[in-house]
Amino acid sequence: MKRYRLATISLAALLLTGCGKSVGTSEEPTTVTTTSTTTIQTTVATTATTTVTTTKKISTDIPASVILNSEAEIEVYSKTTIAELITDNNVKLTAPADLIDTEELGEKKAKVLFEYEGSEYEKEITYNVVDTTPPLILNSGWNPYAKVGEPFNIDKIIGYVDNYDRAPVVTYSGNDDTSEVGRLDLNVTVTDSSGNSTDFDLTVLVLNEIPRPEDNNARVSYSDFMDYYDYYDDISFGIDVSAWQTNVDYEAVKDAGCEFVLMRMGYYYRDEPVMDDYYQRNMREASAAGLDIGVYFYTSDNTEEGAREHARWVIDQLDGKELDYPIAFDWEEWASFQEYGMNIRDLNNVFEAFCDECEKHGYKAMLYSSKNFLNNFWENRNNHPVWLAHYVDETDYEGTFAIWQASAYGRIPGIEGDVDMNIRFNSVPLE
Repeated sequence: MKRYRLATISLAALLLTGCGKSVGTSEEPTTVTTTSTTTIQTTVATTATTTVTTTKKISTDIPASVILNSEAEIEVYSKTTIAELITDNNVKLTAPADLIDTEELGEKKAKVLFEYEGSEYEKEITYNVVDTTPPLILNSGWNPYAKVGEPFNIDKIIGYVDNYDRAPVVTYSGNDDTSEVGRLDLNVTVTDSSGNSTDFDLTVLVLNEIPRPEDNNARVSYSDFMDYYDYYDDISFGIDVSAWQTNVDYEAVKDAGCEFVLMRMGYYYRDEPVMDDYYQRNMREASAAGLDIGVYFYTSDNTEEGAREHARWVIDQLDGKELDYPIAFDWEEWASFQEYGMNIRDLNNVFEAFCDECEKHGYKAMLYSSKNFLNNFWENRNNHPVWLAHYVDETDYEGTFAIWQASAYGRIPGIEGDVDMNIRFNSVPLE
């Protein structure tokens, strides 16, 4: 397998609401100067060089016959081009693919260059960047419990995020009395700073003790797992491990048909990065067994600076070791996302910063996430490889993914207890 040691969801939609017809201005024209050099061979075998300077005037005095209508409002963070800003025109746009500024709410201006009847013009177009996207509910009550006698806190039960606002407000109606065992029926609304809102019904059970999640999942042998998916072409089978799998016998794992292992190097929970208790052993013995190797890092970073720092920490631990897989970025703090003070764009920036730092130090990075969040949260702007988590017999995820974590309930010789089972689609590049 190729080694990866190198030499060195957009949720916003374009709002189409209005347009305004352009009018002429009396501003001074823009002057652009270009210089060309011509070499002339003379009859006496000498060379003369002539420099010609051409001045091109770009006028801002727009003829009345020009049509250059534009959108009045553009969605924040949308990748909107000049061509998309202009809704109707009878001119030739000079740079139709240039992006306009949509990074902040409010009034913005874009300079539009165009040709009309043999002359070049520039017009300043005004538009308003708006947020019309409602908050996204990440957790609508995965553990809908409250303990008798404890103050009710809706933020401990649900998780939510906005595309722009870093601190959307949650309100609810209904009874929140936790003084006795019972049921609380609530209507919850999450509202962002632009007035967009999302609401849903939530039932919370007030109990003396919070129950542990039940585990009724059937266990699957690794041999059955491989047999079930043997109809795929050009695949490899693997596992991923952490301290939950203790003293792994990697020779037995390999003999069972496993070809690669992705291991947790460490994790970060708002303090200092901590190395997985079994990382060193896993790296040493999986390598000795001849398995292909990858690492992942579980993080709760909420700043780009933190992501870069922890990417460097991962690389320091590798100490120059070559990997067969990109370094996987694993962020899963969805249950109460609002505690991290981020919007959707912020966490996507954190991920891209982690990837960029890895690449600066000669490693590739990839994104680990579930189908739900790949569809509704992650933008993956630079098309990094994806490690999909989706625990079903047949995934219906429509995006591109290089690795599929298809089960968390595998049983394989060499490991006591459960292990995650993965499929690598070898035709999907890891670059």
